[in-house]
Amino acid sequence: MNVTALARRAGTTSETVRHYTDVGLLRPERNPDNGYRVYRKRDLDTLRFALSARALGFTLADIRELVEEAESGQSPCQHTRELIEYRLAEVERQIHALQARKARMREAMQAWAEQPDCQPGDGSHICGLIETFAREEVPNE
Repeated sequence: MNVTALARRAGTTSETVRHYTDVGLLRPERNPDNGYRVYRKRDLDTLRFALSARALGFTLADIRELVEEAESGQSPCQHTRELIEYRLAEVERQIHALQARKARMREAMQAWAEQPDCQPGDGSHICGLIETFAREEVPNE
């Protein structure tokens, strides 16, 4: 099957298929007559696996490692468990950082609610609201 057919069968885009091919995750054969890529069932299986793994937060490098382990005859399940624990910890750190940013944004909104608009003036200021608020949290150097 060609790129478009593979993408359609896997429920993704042709661009995704091409990218996964470019990074070596999919390994199509070449049609000797025209040089076009020819994808097989193993490529469809790998692509479906990769899409499922991506939906769980695995990176393409993670997925490549898991596929290589399976292709070498080793079970990638233990490695999968380790990777998902690591990826989950990353997501939890990101959520924490976003929650802190959200709180900071709410603080800014409260602080700015009653402040008047300012004029840029001599060009050394862009928006006094941000500049004043940012100065409050930046330590003096």
